[in-house]
Amino acid sequence: MKVCDMMSSDVCLVSPDDRICDAARQMADKDIGALPVGENDRLVGMVTDRDIAVRAVARGLGPDTKIRDVMSGDVMYCFEDEELETVADNMADIQVRRLPVLSRDKRLVGIVSMGDLAQCEDARTAGETIAGISKPGGAHSQAAAH
Repeated sequence: MKVCDMMSSDVCLVSPDDRICDAARQMADKDIGALPVGENDRLVGMVTDRDIAVRAVARGLGPDTKIRDVMSGDVMYCFEDEELETVADNMADIQVRRLPVLSRDKRLVGIVSMGDLAQCEDARTAGETIAGISKPGGAHSQAAAH
C-alpha cells in the first residue's frame, strides 16, 4: 500500500512568523498535535504541541513568540508514492510519530501518522514501528537547545 492511500490530506499549514498561540489554537480546533511550517511555498519545519510546551512555555516565552523560535527545522518527510511499510520502518528508525508527505516536486500533500499506520499495516509492522519510536532519547529529544 502506498502512503497516499492512507495519509491525511486535509493539512493545516502555519508560517514561521505566526504566533505560537495561533498554532496552539489551530491544534485545539482541529484536535491535532503537529503542524507543518511553510514559507515561500516550501516546507521549512514542524511545530508540535510538545514544542510549544517544552521550548516555549517551560522557558517562560509568551504566547506571541514566533513559531520559528520553537519549531523543529530539521524536517523529516516521505513521498506520497512510497510504500507504507518502508515509511513505517523509517519512522521507527528516526523516532517520529508523524511525517509530512510530499509530492515528488516537494509540495506538501498530506501527513502520515502512527494512527494511519496502525489502521492499515499488520500488527507486527505497527508494533515494531511503535517500539522503535518509543526508545528513549534520540535526535528529537526536547532537551536539545534550539
